[in-house]
Amino acid sequence: MSESYIHRVSVVTPVYQGERTLDDLVASIAPFTEDFTTPDGHRARVTEVILSYDRGPDDSAAVIRRLADTWPWVRAVWLSRNFGQHAATLAGIASSGGDWIVTLDEDGQHDPVFIGGMIDTALREQADLVYAAPSNRPPHGFVRNTASKSSKKLLESFLGGGQASQFNSYRLILGEIARSVAAYAGTGVYLDVALSWVSAKTVTSPVLLRDEGERTSGYSYRRLFAHFWRMVLTSGTRGLRFVTGVGALFFAGGILFALYLVIMRAFAVDIPAGWTSQMVLTAAGIGAVLMALGIIAEYLGVTVSSALGRPTYLIVRDPQSGPLGHAQITSRDSSDEHSA
Repeated sequence: MSESYIHRVSVVTPVYQGERTLDDLVASIAPFTEDFTTPDGHRARVTEVILSYDRGPDDSAAVIRRLADTWPWVRAVWLSRNFGQHAATLAGIASSGGDWIVTLDEDGQHDPVFIGGMIDTALREQADLVYAAPSNRPPHGFVRNTASKSSKKLLESFLGGGQASQFNSYRLILGEIARSVAAYAGTGVYLDVALSWVSAKTVTSPVLLRDEGERTSGYSYRRLFAHFWRMVLTSGTRGLRFVTGVGALFFAGGILFALYLVIMRAFAVDIPAGWTSQMVLTAAGIGAVLMALGIIAEYLGVTVSSALGRPTYLIVRDPQSGPLGHAQITSRDSSDEHSA
């Protein structure tokens, strides 16, 4: 297959406090708005940079207007009020048109030089979703880094959060997959959970994170916890099944305890009157209540999944007719690229 195909990339950046960082971010993307060659020899180009303004407290709006006037490939998306990072990202994705969509944070820690490597990983692995895997420690401080890593691991191993440990706001997504998610995702959905609903294959690609510079994080610990809690609530019903399981254990334990007390009374063990029935009713009653709550919660979980926009299915075109079908480079094309 001839590699005359150029992979068109849309870069989407949600903007909340980008007054100090957007100029440098856009300048670092500018070299990739011309045709470039990835490390594996594929051709690509950033065709648009979408700045999705989430109504932050600084003067990011003026910077966005200036950048859109300066660069023809910079586009602004204006949200009516502050909706949050994931909503702003979804709005930018819905407004994009590239074969691939790359999401970058506004603070500059995500270096666009790794976009080529992420495209190579997607083509090599035939994956429609690639997360950045930082080779260095994220520049957020020990407490925040540890809390983030621990919460993702908890979500992945215990609450049914899929591959939550891979979640990263630096992503490469197949365009039609990303735009479909933006079309059906409901209010409050966690973007990476929504992507896991429809992504056929998710992989990671190594990157190096840059410093955030003088910009302070827009996330307090309260907002970070709210971010984590949204991820928990949209990750499925495994946590609800845990409640049901605990209830079943309590109920079974109550029955066994009742048998034990009956046997003890039969052997004339001195047990206060009424204590046996009270303990049995307490253990079995708590178990029955927890089981009932778990079952009700499961029904609510199904309803919530529908409200969040989780699709029963998603129709896409033949992968070989899209960007993933251009993974091979002929020896002739490879030699031309290297000679160039």
